[in-house]
Amino acid sequence: MWVFEAPAYLLLLPLVAVLFYFRHIWPDRGGKLSLPVQLWKGMSFQSSVWSVRFLYACATVGFWCGMVLLILVLAGPALVQRERVYLSRGIDIMFVLDESPTMAAQDFAPDNRFESARAVVREFVRRRENDAIGLVSFARDAALRMPPTVDHGALLAALEQVRIMDLGDGTAIGNALAVAALHLETSNAPERVIVLLTDGINNAGEILPVTAARVAAQKGIRIYTIGIGTEQDAIIEFENPHTGRLFRGRFDGGYDEALLRDIAEISGGSYFHAGSSGTLQAVMQSIDTVETVERRVRIEVQRQPYHREWMMLALGLLMLDFLIRKWLLREIL
Repeated sequence: MWVFEAPAYLLLLPLVAVLFYFRHIWPDRGGKLSLPVQLWKGMSFQSSVWSVRFLYACATVGFWCGMVLLILVLAGPALVQRERVYLSRGIDIMFVLDESPTMAAQDFAPDNRFESARAVVREFVRRRENDAIGLVSFARDAALRMPPTVDHGALLAALEQVRIMDLGDGTAIGNALAVAALHLETSNAPERVIVLLTDGINNAGEILPVTAARVAAQKGIRIYTIGIGTEQDAIIEFENPHTGRLFRGRFDGGYDEALLRDIAEISGGSYFHAGSSGTLQAVMQSIDTVETVERRVRIEVQRQPYHREWMMLALGLLMLDFLIRKWLLREIL
């Protein structure tokens, strides 16, 4: 935000308008003929050309803009930025996102399950300014996409790079939870949370989901599990990112609700069912409301003066006026 440290000097601006009026508009101001010397042809002058008028207009505009800037410099221009500095640590959150082919089921109109899940994660991240948030995605394999970070721009960029079936065609829930818990283990945040979004049944990986949940519970990490999908058949369509081959069909499977309940119960978290995009948004808002900590914030004000820059610009405009009139137009007076 722009401010002026001595705003009283701004009262001089109307004086510039008055001088401009008397100099260029007032009917009784008198006349002045501005012609360059080269137009002189012995006993007469050539008719003025458009380039002369254009240069004269540039000089006039430069002069008055320079005068206005000089007054603004006297007023003390400065750019003030207010920044919130958090004095307390936020929550560390790891999202564990299913990217198996079944997440391409199109029962979350207008998007499929995967795009709806990404959308609510994206919105959740934007509301958690002081929380370190990370991302793990999984299918047959599990991969850390971003460790917990307060650089939410980098996190959202990593989220956009996740693709369906990028890690195979299975569902390794246990491995994914273990990866997330591993990267929360050394955190000193007051609360550590894992949010699992999946629509499948654990059928891959070396670690059982219940085992991973027990390990997370021992480390004080809560797990919120969200089962995505409806009980009805759904159209499924996705592109294999490795081959570019397009798959279309119908999907009539579901997720293991009992397993998701056990994972949440073991770790002290909660289980949610999301059968539509609206329900999924409500679930994420519920988690957002529950998982909060007291935040202490200090507002820091940074003031950057711009006296020198504006002064140089004003002098440059006045010099432009002088050079055009005396060098290009060759004015004598």
